[in-house]
Amino acid sequence: MGGGRKRRRDGKEAPVIHPRNRYAAAAPDFAMLASLYPSFSPFVSVSRGRASIDFTDFSATRELTRVLLLHDHGVNWWIPDGQLCPTVPNRSNYIHWIEDLLSSDLIPPISSSNKTVRGFDIGTGANCIYPLLGASLLGWSFVGSDVTDVALEWAKKNVESNPQIANLIEIRNAKKLSCSSESEAVVGEAVKQNALEPVDGVVKSKPPILLGIVKDSESFDFCMCNPPFFKSIEEAGLNKKTSYGGTAEEMVCPGGEQAFITHIIEDSVSLKNSFRWFTSMVGRKANLKLLVSKVREAGASVVKTTEFVQGETARWGLAWSFIVPRKMIISSSTQGKVSHSFMLYGFRREYGAFQVLKSAETFFHASNLSCKTDTSLFSIDVTLSDEQAQAAMLHHESDPVEGSSAKLQSAVTGISFRISVFEQMPGTLLVKGSLLNKALSGNPCSSCE
Repeated sequence: MGGGRKRRRDGKEAPVIHPRNRYAAAAPDFAMLASLYPSFSPFVSVSRGRASIDFTDFSATRELTRVLLLHDHGVNWWIPDGQLCPTVPNRSNYIHWIEDLLSSDLIPPISSSNKTVRGFDIGTGANCIYPLLGASLLGWSFVGSDVTDVALEWAKKNVESNPQIANLIEIRNAKKLSCSSESEAVVGEAVKQNALEPVDGVVKSKPPILLGIVKDSESFDFCMCNPPFFKSIEEAGLNKKTSYGGTAEEMVCPGGEQAFITHIIEDSVSLKNSFRWFTSMVGRKANLKLLVSKVREAGASVVKTTEFVQGETARWGLAWSFIVPRKMIISSSTQGKVSHSFMLYGFRREYGAFQVLKSAETFFHASNLSCKTDTSLFSIDVTLSDEQAQAAMLHHESDPVEGSSAKLQSAVTGISFRISVFEQMPGTLLVKGSLLNKALSGNPCSSCE
């Protein structure tokens, strides 16, 4: 569980635990925890100087999770027998991956960046692990939803046991749908998106996931989900090496994780403007590939995947967004550099290099700039008149050094630059801007937008 990189059976390096994970440098010290928490001590055995616990004992895994949350996160926590018991280091990986997605410049925030990050945990369970970790580690706020009485009862108890973060977490009953006009509109949209299915000639709704639970006025930075991975309870019990509990409602659904996450994808189409990122954990790599295809077919602008360290068990993360991605600018401050470039991600197949080039040509013409397009080279040469160049310089030099602006303007006799567009791979374009005026090469622009 430590930070060392391991080798797979195929010889490739396995992914390491997330570098910001509290357990990246070293695995939990069972002996130390046993000395500090007497309730944990009976579950710890020492052999050849190495302390361990029996991971096939549900009581041992539950007590380990309890003391880790208390000792390392200051969180009070408990679940009744049989409920799904999460592992703290592995669940932290998911939280930190979402943190990476949110901190990247790829997808702009829905709302003001100075507001608290807000997440939605689909099927939070009795353990309520993701809201508790997200709130305690990063100060995020959460809505956690579930459908069973025991999950809702114990999730609320776990929140109320931690008054320091209780105001950041709301537990919502996914079965208790409002009969307001808002709800009716949501159901109408669900029918359009095939979220309602005919069974024996009668239209019955799928179990509520996002549609009907998320209110029309709400917006979230992300949703996350540890879905029911299995199609049957027999399939769920195949791993005899561990015992983390789990009820049928938590572990099993018709069609397994593929059907459940497909339902999230369907809901995301209707709620594309309510979430910055949609995410889910995935248990099987074969399902991951299929789900990526479904997300792309749904029209997502960006799709991201990752692999989580889960001891001997592999898990993957799937994330997607419908928001138009920002340009990723790759620039250099090196003096004399006359070329700057950035990547455009998430384009649909019908928007290739030629279409982007023609859009740029239309923009420059609309701006009254002189431009010449060479479709064979996928490039546009653009020239600014003396007046346009000097106006641009005055606008750029918001706080010029004395005399510098005048020197620049006197040297400019019309700026010329070239825009080139290259297709790197389907959905990804490289846009390059090159300054053609060699006399200005010592004064590169900070970016080409």
